[in-house]
Amino acid sequence: MAKYTPPVQGRVGQIIDVMVLLALTVGALYIPLWLKLAGSAHVADTPESPTWESLGQNPVMVEKWNQLGYSDPASAAEMITSRFDYSFSIGSLIVMIAIIIGYYAIMLRFSEKEYREVIAEKFNGD
Repeated sequence: MAKYTPPVQGRVGQIIDVMVLLALTVGALYIPLWLKLAGSAHVADTPESPTWESLGQNPVMVEKWNQLGYSDPASAAEMITSRFDYSFSIGSLIVMIAIIIGYYAIMLRFSEKEYREVIAEKFNGD
């Protein structure tokens, strides 16, 4: 039985593969931000001229804010009053599940096709 040697990919194909993977990676990281699906912190109502007391900060907290470079309460007010929105929609959940199942089905189909090609190349090419 002959030793199996896989087909060699050229440099242009490798460069295209890297560019596609890079685009997919950047897209996977950026598209949720662009569609406003990530970064769900929203700013609560902040007082017009906040004080450390109105923001609920005790003297120890104020000292830590000062060490971080926020000596003015107005500069830290947005960070202190930000709260996360933990709500989600059933529609988004269903779309996400459909995408994951579809991706899994496509990968199974492509894997089966490639597996059959390798088996045919290995054992039927005698």
